[in-house]
Amino acid sequence: MTMHMCGPALSLNGKKKGKVKFRNAAEAQRARELDTEWKELLKRQGVEAEKKKQARAMKAEPLVYKLETPVGRTNTHHIPSRVTAGHDTTPNVKVYTGTEMIGIAVMHKSCLQPIFNQQEAEDSAHMRR
Repeated sequence: MTMHMCGPALSLNGKKKGKVKFRNAAEAQRARELDTEWKELLKRQGVEAEKKKQARAMKAEPLVYKLETPVGRTNTHHIPSRVTAGHDTTPNVKVYTGTEMIGIAVMHKSCLQPIFNQQEAEDSAHMRR
């Protein structure tokens, strides 16, 4: 995909905003007043104090964690495993010997059915035609 085919959502130069331009001096003055009012409101609500707390927290020493054994576990060097000697955990594999089923009937295309006696074989043969 070439760049001329990309939509306006793809921005390669970031989200930098340029200098704000106003139509006249009155609008510029009003914008400055609103900005100062907003800053005073934030100061009254304590937002500035929160920013100071965040800055102080970021300057603090980082916490250092050490991986240590808990006090009560110092003498457990070896934990014995379960005794599984003599026990067979695998189940017996079931294998069909082929003594019951006498054949396979094809009913329609890939519909295969097992046949266990002569009567089922005759019934499936009659149904097919």
